[in-house]
Amino acid sequence: MALVVQKFGGSSVKDAEHVMNVADIVTSTYKNGNQVVVVVSAQGDTTDDLIDKAKEINPNASKREMDMLLSSGEQISASLLAMAIEKLGYPVVSLLGWQAGFLTTTTYGNARIKRVNPERIRKELDKKNIVIVTGFQGVNRYDDMTTLGRGGSDTSAVAIAAAMHADLCQIYTDVEGVYTADPRKIPGAKKLDEITYDEMLELATLGAQVLHNRSVEMAKKYHIELEVLSSLTRKPGTIVKEDIKVEKMLINGVAKDDNIARISVIGVPDKPGLAFKIFSKLSAKNINVDIILQSIGRNGTKDISFTVDKDKMDAAVELLNSYIEVIGATGLVTDSNVAKVSIVGAGMESHPGVAADMFEALFSANINIQMIATSEIKISVLIDKQEGARAVQAIHAKFFEMND
Repeated sequence: MALVVQKFGGSSVKDAEHVMNVADIVTSTYKNGNQVVVVVSAQGDTTDDLIDKAKEINPNASKREMDMLLSSGEQISASLLAMAIEKLGYPVVSLLGWQAGFLTTTTYGNARIKRVNPERIRKELDKKNIVIVTGFQGVNRYDDMTTLGRGGSDTSAVAIAAAMHADLCQIYTDVEGVYTADPRKIPGAKKLDEITYDEMLELATLGAQVLHNRSVEMAKKYHIELEVLSSLTRKPGTIVKEDIKVEKMLINGVAKDDNIARISVIGVPDKPGLAFKIFSKLSAKNINVDIILQSIGRNGTKDISFTVDKDKMDAAVELLNSYIEVIGATGLVTDSNVAKVSIVGAGMESHPGVAADMFEALFSANINIQMIATSEIKISVLIDKQEGARAVQAIHAKFFEMND
């Protein structure tokens, strides 16, 4: 008997027909002699709809009350799926995050899981029940509901798999696995049979919307092998694991992130320690910085440019505007009309010329590069937002379609 954790995203449970399809997948797994724990997201666009309802009442609602509201979406999905499984004649119970033992930090809206106590889940499994758990949520030390941030149901599933030493963790979505690019936008995108944790983490962080990046971090930490697959086609998906047996491809994916903004601090005195002061201020406010570019000092000053999440731009600008006079800078320039396009692949470590090929693809498409960042397995460029889709197409064609 194996313990299988299955997670279903919002598109997989968006209406009654899809809920019944998920119930069939779950009960088929159960009939094969497995213990099954299911984690569900809110149906379709429920979370966005709830956010809109909140804005109608109070655009500045507290994050605590938003968590109380948003956590209801997963509760609806869990109960409806339980009803569907009941209809099929199988024993089932649905549990909220706190009932399933999720204890989180106190950061409303983006809490992190501190620990999972799966005692209640074990008891229900011992009763031969299929257990359905609401993803995306838990409870903090004040007994308040908390949510894990968008995409957090992936992390909920991996956390249960880790806490219970599950034999398999399957992440069901509306695509058949992890692709070299978004298959809904790039017709030539190819499905990968396998991908490493590190590559998947980079892709998830860089804008690929297949897995929540924190779920990949947790899977890597606790050696949880993931399978990403479709709830609609029932075909084998993509395995995410530590090592892959096949020879590593040069790159494994192209990703685009539109949710970023560029901030430039202009005229910073060319003195030691000022960059540290700027970024330490941002860090203290939990504002993550990604691509950084510092100009060569001229006339005693330099410019420092960097990117942040678009929803953090206003907070970053407010903070820096109150500080630039202190450090002697002359002003700020912002641009939210940008996109970050990245390539990811462990194979690029041992293959020179990957960056040149990427830049050639952008040059051929007449796309200008504003900033560049690199690591051992990724290269990211900042470009005009309106050029994002063309950039992904050009780069993907360079590395994949022309090599068929």
